[in-house]
Amino acid sequence: MNRRLASVLSMSSLAMVAAAQALAPGAWTPLFNGRDLRGWQNHGDEKWTVQHGTILCESTRSKYGYLTTEKSYRDFELRLSFKGEAMGNSGVFFHARITGIDPQHGPDIEGMQVEVDPRPGQHTGGLYESGGRGWVIVPTPEGEQALKPGAWNVLEVSVQGNHVVTHVNGVNVADFTDAAPKFTDGVIGLQIHTGGGVKMRWKDIYIREP
Repeated sequence: MNRRLASVLSMSSLAMVAAAQALAPGAWTPLFNGRDLRGWQNHGDEKWTVQHGTILCESTRSKYGYLTTEKSYRDFELRLSFKGEAMGNSGVFFHARITGIDPQHGPDIEGMQVEVDPRPGQHTGGLYESGGRGWVIVPTPEGEQALKPGAWNVLEVSVQGNHVVTHVNGVNVADFTDAAPKFTDGVIGLQIHTGGGVKMRWKDIYIREP
């Protein structure tokens, strides 16, 4: 076997090993490929675009908008980065489902939301149940100060059964055991809040399942 063929086979083997590791249980898997919105579904009339390896969401009609995974998830760890570029409110949903479309405010959703707001002290990392109980837990005082306005922030969400833990920039923001979860699985979604003015950027979206 010549050296060139051996080199090609070696690189091919490494690629196969890398692919196998990406699919292995417990491995981090990208939910966003950095090029397009393959694997995601747009709900509503608001704007979702891919720019320079990031997802940019913008209000266009001042209604709710959601970008959800096509796949449903039960237990997982989610890790992503976000940056607010305007004062509009956003969020990350899990165990969620779209239930309909309202002509006035856009899509209706039910599920748990991890709050994401570009302003400090507005409960980023806290948990809000849409279509249900509203706020179930707000951040700790330390957690309220974890946000970095105008910069990239890292959000981590762990969902194991009815136990949910969130971190913002490495700071524990919420630790909640739900005595009455409405759903135990569903899609993961990014939100544009109604009211206009939302401009949020997302990148490095990874999930790890047991």
